[in-house]
Amino acid sequence: MFSWIPNSVLQMSTIFLSIVIEALPFVLLGCIISGALQVFLTPERVRRWLPKNKFLSILVGSGLGFFFPSCECGIVPIVHQFVKKDVPVPTAFAFMLTAPIINPVVIFSTYIAFGNSWKMAGWRVLGAFLVALVVGIWLAYFQKESVLKEKLIQNHLNEQQKHSHHHHELPIEDQKMKEKRFANIHRLGQQVWHVLTHAIDEFFDTGRYLIIGGLIAAAMQTYLPTRVMLTLGSTKILAIVIMLLLAFTMSLCSEADAFIGSSLLSLFGTAPVVAFLVFGPMVDIKNLLMMKRYFKSQFIFALICVIAVVVIGYTLLI
Repeated sequence: MFSWIPNSVLQMSTIFLSIVIEALPFVLLGCIISGALQVFLTPERVRRWLPKNKFLSILVGSGLGFFFPSCECGIVPIVHQFVKKDVPVPTAFAFMLTAPIINPVVIFSTYIAFGNSWKMAGWRVLGAFLVALVVGIWLAYFQKESVLKEKLIQNHLNEQQKHSHHHHELPIEDQKMKEKRFANIHRLGQQVWHVLTHAIDEFFDTGRYLIIGGLIAAAMQTYLPTRVMLTLGSTKILAIVIMLLLAFTMSLCSEADAFIGSSLLSLFGTAPVVAFLVFGPMVDIKNLLMMKRYFKSQFIFALICVIAVVVIGYTLLI
């Protein structure tokens, strides 16, 4: 039926569908969490829960992923919502960098992929913490400008104004509502509706960037001469750089990339594969385009450079 279509196009279509089908559930979950954060998380709660100390706040963000796991496919909407809700940027991005790696599912899949060995899982977790710590310190002490796009900052200010006006009207309504037995149920129903409404809007808004990113990743996997890249890894640092490019190009889910990494271990060695496992969940094509939706291009470029330098430096020491 499709015999007239070139094999390369069919291959690209298959890869594209696999990327999208694999990522969509996690993007949807991330958007639902983002909707819940929009409704239930307030700046006051953030200030009450997080430590005042910047460094301790970065550590909290780095460790939050273990208890609040998220795949990198759906992490960007959550981080955007964190920033909107006045979670400190260093804390939010520390969470973004570690959550797809230090969560129990990914740690266990890495352990299984490398023959029931904790060594690679340990190197991977340690690398994620190191990158998150360095990026968090950079954002806390050196990045002074807002990371959000100007349009989103203005939308955020408008939302805050509406929120404050709404609160002025609440006391009278609440007094009336308390007289009714179903007040709490009614309020909860409204909140759930707002969560779903926001999640749907976020899903369709973010989903288009996933589609575009998946298409680009599929095209690069099909037409980029991967064999040439594999033969270039003659020195350790060059092999690490090649693996960073492969991680970016392949755009694998963090719960499955360890099995690809284990197949490359004999070709490249431990350090480049660790670089592949650490860098991939932090920076790939679909994530890059989703970040482009919310954050300034200049900031994204600087973030990628910082992550790449730290990963290369870390893996050179392994």
